[in-house]
Amino acid sequence: MKKTLIGKVVSTKMIKTVVVMVERKLRHPVYHKVIVRHKKFKAHNEKLDLIVGDTVKIEETKPISRDKHFKVIKKINNK
Repeated sequence: MKKTLIGKVVSTKMIKTVVVMVERKLRHPVYHKVIVRHKKFKAHNEKLDLIVGDTVKIEETKPISRDKHFKVIKKINNK
């Protein structure tokens, strides 16, 4: 099953590639405080229609390059 994630576009400086930051919230096991963790993924964007701040859905795919393993499925909304 393919992994799908929702995140925010933080960079569009590469050709046909965007950097998407995905945030996840987890609760600390001892102190029970909510902690926000984030990770950046490079995703393939064939249409070149995204700008920084857009929220997108990305899906795992076969490796496209050395560190690009996701592709943009759809744009959810603008900033």
